[in-house]
Amino acid sequence: MGELTERVRAFARERDWEQFHTPKNLAMALAGEVGELLAELQWLTPEQSAAVMADPELGPRVRAELGDVTIYLVRLADVLGIDLVDAALDKLGEAGRRYTVEAARGTAAKIKD
Repeated sequence: MGELTERVRAFARERDWEQFHTPKNLAMALAGEVGELLAELQWLTPEQSAAVMADPELGPRVRAELGDVTIYLVRLADVLGIDLVDAALDKLGEAGRRYTVEAARGTAAKIKD
């Protein structure tokens, strides 16, 4: 993750884009890219969406959109000084405490605090 962060940071710096990379702008760009990913999957059946990467036309588009989402997420975290791996591990720990195996196994129901 560190190498990717450095490469994305350098990419922005080389183009003098740091001035535009405010948290607000990056969050909006990230949301836009997530929207483009959703558009690729929007009208697929659950079965089609599970097999999307086997589709020679749609699979590469989904992969590219995931790449865009990742780049903006990494850049936003970098600008905010957040270690994404640490943040994800913290969140996973919280989810594990909230959604215990006994309470959550086999159900998608939201567990109240």
